[in-house]
Amino acid sequence: MIDKKLIPYSGLKKEPFSGSHHGMRYFFQGDDGKSSTTFTVYIYPEPWCFEETPEEEKEKKSFPLSDEGMDDAIAWLWDQFETEKSKWLDAAKNTMHIVNHV
Repeated sequence: MIDKKLIPYSGLKKEPFSGSHHGMRYFFQGDDGKSSTTFTVYIYPEPWCFEETPEEEKEKKSFPLSDEGMDDAIAWLWDQFETEKSKWLDAAKNTMHIVNHV
């Protein structure tokens, strides 16, 4: 899903990072700008971007801004994907149907 080498955790102090995996979108964000010591990962279903997805469709979890915190965040992403795999795969499959009906 994601290689932690692609997200240097210190970079989250400046810019968020986002991506998707088979219908599950994710958004990493430092919690306090340049003074961040933690970051939060949000997950939500396709097709909308983070800003356009209703809050009730997002789940989130915070982690320490460290190498170990990044490991834990990636493990949490995998766990969330596997736990609700059918939800995410359905979101990927139905993306165009949702977009066309709006």
